[in-house]
This record gives sequence, C-alpha cells and structure tokens, in this order.
Amino acid sequence: MCYDDADGTAGRQEAGRDSPSRRAFSRLLLAGTGLAALSACTPAQSFTPSGTPGPTPGSGSATPTAAAAATSPPTSAAPAPGADSTPSVTQAPSTASAIPPSARAHPPSAAALPPSATAPGPQHSLSDPTSPWVIVNKHRPLSPATFVPPDLVRPAVRLATSGEAALLNSTTAAAAEKMFAAAAADGVIITLASGYRSFTTQRATYGSYVNSRGQAEADTASARPGYSEHQTGWAFDIGDGSGADAFTPQFKDRPAAIWAKANAHRFGFVVRYPWMLHEITGYFYEPWHLRFVGKEAAADMRARGIGTLEQYFGLEAAPAYL
Repeated sequence: MCYDDADGTAGRQEAGRDSPSRRAFSRLLLAGTGLAALSACTPAQSFTPSGTPGPTPGSGSATPTAAAAATSPPTSAAPAPGADSTPSVTQAPSTASAIPPSARAHPPSAAALPPSATAPGPQHSLSDPTSPWVIVNKHRPLSPATFVPPDLVRPAVRLATSGEAALLNSTTAAAAEKMFAAAAADGVIITLASGYRSFTTQRATYGSYVNSRGQAEADTASARPGYSEHQTGWAFDIGDGSGADAFTPQFKDRPAAIWAKANAHRFGFVVRYPWMLHEITGYFYEPWHLRFVGKEAAADMRARGIGTLEQYFGLEAAPAYL
C-alpha cells in the first residue's frame, strides 16, 4: 500500500555563547517555540488511495465517474500480497492525549474507498487464486506461480477446443453454462474457444510469441507464465458460432461478442480487456476474453461505468511488467 503521509518537524536553534542571563532568556524562547511546534505539527492520518482514475499512477484520487473510468488510468498502489479488497487505515504515530479533539483525523468516508468496498455481496481476496476476485496482471503474478485450480471441470457448452483448454473451475463452468444457454435462447451461438491454461502451456504459448514477434511485442499479446488469468480457471475466451474472426479485432462485430458485451454481467462476467484501456490492463482490446467476478461485482461495475478490475478494486495500472 502507498500512503501519502505528512510529517511535521519543529526547527531547532542553538543559543549563542553569551552571558548567563542571555542564555536563560534564550532557553525561555526555545521552550515557547517547542510548545508552538507541538500544537502545529500534529501528524495527519492517511488513507489508502481509492485507486480511481487520476493524472498519475500511484497517487491518490477521487471516486471515478463513468467518463473518467473510460479515459484515465487508475492511480493508487496495489495492496501487498495477501491483502483483502478493503483498504486499511493507517495513522502516523502520535500521543492521543497531546492532540486536541478538533485536530484528530476522522475515519474515511465511502467516497475515499475503492468502488469495490461498497459493492453489494461479500468481499473477497485479491491475492488468493481460488478467489473470484483474484487480480492477475503484469504487476501481480499468481502465487504460487504454478497454481492449478483444484476443481477443474468440462462445462456442458459448445466447444471449439479440446484438452485442458476445454476446462474451467467449477464455479465459472456453472455460470458459463447458464450464459451460453441464455445466448442460445436469443438465437446467438457462443463457443468456448480457450479455457484453462496450465503454467507449462502458458510458457509454451508465450515462448512462441517471443520467437515469432520478439519479447516486446509478445508482452502486449500474451501473458508470461504465472501471469495469465487463464491459469486461474476464472477466465476463458469465447468464439462465435460461425467461427469467423476468432481472436481478431473484428470479433467485436460478431453476434457472440455483441451479445456477451451486453449480457455477460447478468451471469457474473466482465470483458476483462476493454477498448482503449490497455494503459491500465496491459493488454489491447480483447472482446473475446471474459472473466468471472460474480454477479454482484459485474453488475456493479456496469452500473457505475467502470471498465477495468484495476479501477474497481483500487489497484495501480499495470501497463508493463515490473
């Protein structure tokens, strides 16, 4: 966590080498100065930044608006590994009895917290890979790096892949089955194009990008092993029933992508890498990449017009690896 604490220090002055009476008078002046400094330099209370859009990543900012969320990067620092989604409050050391009641800091208001802190439903860990709110990006690798979901299953949906890529964790699989069925009822066919991806598979996938495009370009299109949402079982890529435009920017115009963008939140999913927010997420627009976060959080993000999980959970932007 990054905090912006204000520390006050009182200046000191040495008495000149003079007569005893001059030295006594100087000590009286110093005593008065010290008392004034004590009352003027009360340590300020500091709060975890809200993580909402602002001018500079890492600085504190206000609660986001829908317009700001779509155009500006988030600004707060990410919580330390193991932290939960609710920011903590830290007060600088002080002696309570020496601080007048009027000068004591007040608890944070709801506006000072990240949007997720006031979301409906239960709060979840941002670091535990078995949590639906785990955040994996270029600043936040999985821990352990070789994590394997303990409950991988094959969902009963139309598949456009096989092997481990046809697997999801059980919670995501159940939600995907409901979403695919609802789309089919609306006349839209969605396919599961790529689901779970093991550490070993991700290493091979990333390596192929590096070999063909170089590491700098590979880092904009493929996650390094241990940094992929696919490894958590909470994310998957979709395809269109026609098979057209898979994994290309044109996929956004396919019926499956249009339907998912409008309806995925009803089943607990968000489009993880939205249009023009790559300076926050670290990846260019992927209208095919869906991520499960739960119905409450997905609907809350949509209602508030918040595009990325980094903004929603008050985390810093992660455009590049640290």
